[in-house]
Amino acid sequence: MPHEVRAVIARSRGAPVEVETIHVPDPGPGETVVEIQACGVCHTDLHYRQGAINDDFPFLLGHEAAGIVEQVGEGVTNLAEGDFVILAWRAPCGACRSCRRGRPWYCFDSENAHQAMSLPDGTVLSNALGIGALAEKTLVAASQAVKVDPAARPEPAGLIGCGIMAGLGAVMYTGNVQRGDNVAVFGCGGVGDAAVQGARLAGARRIIAIDLDDRKLEWAKDFGATHTINSSTQDPVEKVRELTDGFGADVVVEAVGHPEVMKQAFFARDLAGTLVQAGVPAPEMMIELPFIEFYSRGGALKPAWYGDCLPSRDFPMLIDLYLDGRLDLDRFVSETIGLDDVEEAFHKMERNEVLRSVVVI
Repeated sequence: MPHEVRAVIARSRGAPVEVETIHVPDPGPGETVVEIQACGVCHTDLHYRQGAINDDFPFLLGHEAAGIVEQVGEGVTNLAEGDFVILAWRAPCGACRSCRRGRPWYCFDSENAHQAMSLPDGTVLSNALGIGALAEKTLVAASQAVKVDPAARPEPAGLIGCGIMAGLGAVMYTGNVQRGDNVAVFGCGGVGDAAVQGARLAGARRIIAIDLDDRKLEWAKDFGATHTINSSTQDPVEKVRELTDGFGADVVVEAVGHPEVMKQAFFARDLAGTLVQAGVPAPEMMIELPFIEFYSRGGALKPAWYGDCLPSRDFPMLIDLYLDGRLDLDRFVSETIGLDDVEEAFHKMERNEVLRSVVVI
């Protein structure tokens, strides 16, 4: 018999989300059912609700989650009932051409559960990022559930599953920030502030946070920004150059997902500097750059897919850093809420009132 649980559903483009009963099947081979303890309300969930990802409504939202393994399916050896896990929306298959080339963070066939979750009338749900964790329970591929130290609190731990990892990985892996580098981060939401904290962990010399909102710039200082720029009143490109001896930053992270911000980030680089694109753009957005500038400035333009992370390696490591006091995850949790409060959490996100609202179940 399927598990009947409450979950947050987006039925149509832009409509308010609803909390409904859904059916979660028992796990099949290679699958696991996870009892969700906490799940962040991420901007990507808002993209799904608005129809900015695709039109495969109805969506079962949520993907930044931590919980307890309740059941495992046949052939699952990496998990046991009772394990504390963080859910990953990319789970390398180990067999595609990218995995075979030793680049599993680019896996082209990331694993998901084979069975579908559904509404009571049989309507199949599309799981946000292959997870669907704004629910009391969810079904995922066993490889999507990464076992970590249960001493961590689920509210901050679950955020590693998306925004934290995306920002930290953009700096640590995609941007390969080195000690003494100058780093600029455009956009000081959850991903941007994680990038700021990652730059601090990597030993960056200057960490320059750029945003339109003074409140968010203050948050960035708490995570380790050495300088801040309000781009509504200052030219961010000129100011970044001024703060880096006239040259520009060695690594620039664009954590907004907007063409105009991406252009600013492009020109805020030093010659041969690296631009890491971490913000998620809308499908219709286009970018236009002077071709000679692209050629003559050198360096690299690199999109960061999930921070180029390997969840089985990185999630336990980040939890260890958190428990050791070297990684501040608690500060990302702006508030804890219930499933019925998710729609209002989206509005708080749009008003820049929170870094993360976290649903506690």
